[in-house]
Amino acid sequence: MAEVESFQLDHTKVLAPYVRLIGTETGPQGDVISNFDVRFVQPNADSIGMAALHTIEHSMASLIRDRIDGMIDFSPFGCQTGFHMIMWGEHTSEKLAKVILSALTELASPEFTWDDVPGVAEKECGNYKNHSLFGAQEWAKKIIAEGLSSDAFTRKVV
Repeated sequence: MAEVESFQLDHTKVLAPYVRLIGTETGPQGDVISNFDVRFVQPNADSIGMAALHTIEHSMASLIRDRIDGMIDFSPFGCQTGFHMIMWGEHTSEKLAKVILSALTELASPEFTWDDVPGVAEKECGNYKNHSLFGAQEWAKKIIAEGLSSDAFTRKVV
């Protein structure tokens, strides 16, 4: 069975919230894809409720794309502590942490309303009733207050 990088990570040693490069892969045509661990919550200490996590996912999918080209996907971890962020090309954790912090700041603002959350209608989402803008905004405020680090093991807040 193939080794999964996340299962090799010592989750007791990381210091969330952070952005961490998991790795890069080069395809047969030379295209590079980078995979990042965007950890918003300390593993095994807390988790983001599904409705808030779902709304963060939908919101960040657009907010990040508004700030940087090349995002392929922003997918929640099943453990509800953060997201995989898949990008075309090579990027630094510091650069992406700044982009994510900017997006979280917009999400947390009182001007950000349901009208700004994409894909929340029944025809657009497979579980459209399971969203919480209030929860997403509260988590965004908490992450901003704690500071987003560009390093998983040493606090290097951007």
